[in-house]
Amino acid sequence: MNLLGFNFSKISIERLPSQSQDLKVVTNFAVPEIEEVKSDAFKIKDEILKAKFNYNINYEPEYAKLEFAGEIMISLEPKLFKDVMKEWKENKTINDDVKVFLFNIILKKSNIKAMELEDEMNLPSHIPLPSVTKDSIKSQKSEQL
Repeated sequence: MNLLGFNFSKISIERLPSQSQDLKVVTNFAVPEIEEVKSDAFKIKDEILKAKFNYNINYEPEYAKLEFAGEIMISLEPKLFKDVMKEWKENKTINDDVKVFLFNIILKKSNIKAMELEDEMNLPSHIPLPSVTKDSIKSQKSEQL
């Protein structure tokens, strides 16, 4: 599996009027559609799969929301591609290996963009970021000696 393309078709962030102290972040992820891509632009022997995705980050209760939508294109070896398309047509499900590959790329790209937007809107990050404490600085000093 290889990543061939990734595009956002929608990026939205909204801060709502609520002023809650106890924020809870809820994420929602969906791949509502996958399809085969026929193209002469790619000179590969693999088959090309395009997946549409939606990724939402909601700060509850009603504090802020981020919405992402887009498409990702990956190449799959022909047998795996055939199996994936068959499973999608029959059950609207995706092979676990392909799902993990897709989700990791989508989450990586979307979370980086989300953190940038959260910073611009003065929202707390939806995922924990590394931080420094007094204890970590003290332990680092003693290790350097």
